[in-house]
Amino acid sequence: MEENFKQEPSDVIKIVLFGPESTGKTTLSGQLARYYNSVWVPEYAREYLQDKWNEEKKTCEPKDLLPIAAGQMKLENKLSKKANKVLICDTDLLETKVYSEAYYIGHCDPVLDKYALQNTYDLYFLTYIDVPWEEDDLRDKPLEREKMFQYFKDTLDRYNRKYIILKGDKATRLKTAIEHINTLLDQ
Repeated sequence: MEENFKQEPSDVIKIVLFGPESTGKTTLSGQLARYYNSVWVPEYAREYLQDKWNEEKKTCEPKDLLPIAAGQMKLENKLSKKANKVLICDTDLLETKVYSEAYYIGHCDPVLDKYALQNTYDLYFLTYIDVPWEEDDLRDKPLEREKMFQYFKDTLDRYNRKYIILKGDKATRLKTAIEHINTLLDQ
């Protein structure tokens, strides 16, 4: 079962958009993939949880986290084979770990915890909360954006992940992200 959470070897640069809900990660993922003529890995949890909401009117529960993590890694591993030098990931298992701990009183399944820390990426873009909140069926913490942003930042610091905070409008964020990715490509 644990093989479902392993990151397969790849020679592409892997970038993760990381941060609280409704901070522009999905929009920027698509923009970066288009810019680099590559692919991006969508957030599997959105599809999984939207289907659950549509069928049962229930939100995420602890039992959902391992299937979400396995689905995320299946997508990432599949799309890394199709990427052109750069793979943009709308999320990763570390983000799933953050949500697990934030929503379930510090708890994270040991398997999720292991692979959230073991899987590696070249750079994280931590998206700031300076964009307007957009409500949908799944987003539920509009009043806790600062607290959640700090939790995401503290997690990156705690696990010594290389990251850049992205602030500003869409054009500014895109420009900043491209500059940092280009630096990685030039190395």
